Amino acid sequence: MTTSTAASATTPSSKEGSPLSDMLLPVVRNPMLDRDEELFAYELVFYRQGAGTDADTTLTGGVLSGITDGAITRLVRGNRAFMRLPRQLLLEQTDILAHTPRLGVIIDPIHVRDTAVLQRLQQLSLRNCALLLDLGDIDPSSIQPHGSLEPLLRLASYVRIDAKKLDADTLATRCKQLFERGLGVIANNVDDHLTYGRCKNLPFQAIQGRYLLVPQQIEVPVLTPNRLSLLRLMSALQEQHAGPVELGEIIRDDAVLSYKLLGCVNSAYFALPRQLKSIQQAAIFFGVARLRNWINTMALSSMDDRPPELLRTALIRAHMCEKLAQGMPTEQQEMAFMAGLLSLLDTLLCAPMEFVLSHLPLAPEIRQALVEDRGPFAPLLGQVTTWENGNLQQLQMQPQNIRKMAGAYFEATQWADQVYSFAEQRTH
Repeated sequence: MTTSTAASATTPSSKEGSPLSDMLLPVVRNPMLDRDEELFAYELVFYRQGAGTDADTTLTGGVLSGITDGAITRLVRGNRAFMRLPRQLLLEQTDILAHTPRLGVIIDPIHVRDTAVLQRLQQLSLRNCALLLDLGDIDPSSIQPHGSLEPLLRLASYVRIDAKKLDADTLATRCKQLFERGLGVIANNVDDHLTYGRCKNLPFQAIQGRYLLVPQQIEVPVLTPNRLSLLRLMSALQEQHAGPVELGEIIRDDAVLSYKLLGCVNSAYFALPRQLKSIQQAAIFFGVARLRNWINTMALSSMDDRPPELLRTALIRAHMCEKLAQGMPTEQQEMAFMAGLLSLLDTLLCAPMEFVLSHLPLAPEIRQALVEDRGPFAPLLGQVTTWENGNLQQLQMQPQNIRKMAGAYFEATQWADQVYSFAEQRTH
């Protein structure tokens, strides 16, 4: 299902699916994954609009609003999350964190010299608020890198070190030293699979970085039977003459996919005016192109051998690309959705993008965006990936456009989480 569907079919009936209109600040959730590639926690990265006192006030107000009205909790699906808080918020509003035990605070080494903040952190620690000490700015060549930070280390439950800055031996030494103190150690800036391999063999509580979205280099790509079956299904869905009946026949033999698809579209989240009892009915109600995108979405989301956060990211990209394509013809909005959805297909299938796309009869515009970084959808993908990287200043948008994109991102996360919750269900 794409977001251009009729309002009656896409407007959630519950507050959990509501837009982020009440959270004015742009925020991105960055996952930290454990050794099994399951979610350990999110880091919430807020974009500070402007500079100086006004920006601090706006940030403080937005964070407070997001915590009190539950928008932040909905953004992270009730999972553990860490965020940096402005000094003013740390000093004046820390009581609010006592009511949100799944939210933790990222602290920096500079806080060790701020007596007022240090006292507040002690109070937070006594209230069992999780504190994550970020050691990313510590000198990689320092012999005793943590000596002056003892007051903070005694308060912290977790520490984070920059895997990109440290050589393999130093990374191993520091990780083990901190682990032996009983701290949960998190590796940050793990942006390639070589670094990820080093970290996975060390006692890290979680690993964070762009490695998750980067395809592994494989000399001879081999698609497993399950992945070939997925590509055959997606290829059949791209046939130009497939109508409601043909779509039903394409997935007729996949009872699990049909079950999940109908369960999701009929859920309270989408508030349909009547229950849809067959794929053919759904195709008539939503339109063939939209339902085709929806089937592709559910099929990809059902992959159980890939990290769930990778799958969620693909869904978020699809939703955001379609939102950014508003103003284009409906057909192009639907293609923008597919461009976003397939933008991680090489990583999902562990094969080069050109090799994977050779199995799919895609529109030239989608292929151009995914392989050549050109065409009408390449700029949309560029905006989305810049947003998810947290490089919001590179977008050079006016504040009202940034808030609009923030709302689209929140809607995309809620939509993706809802879809994935149905896709990962196991039938009995």
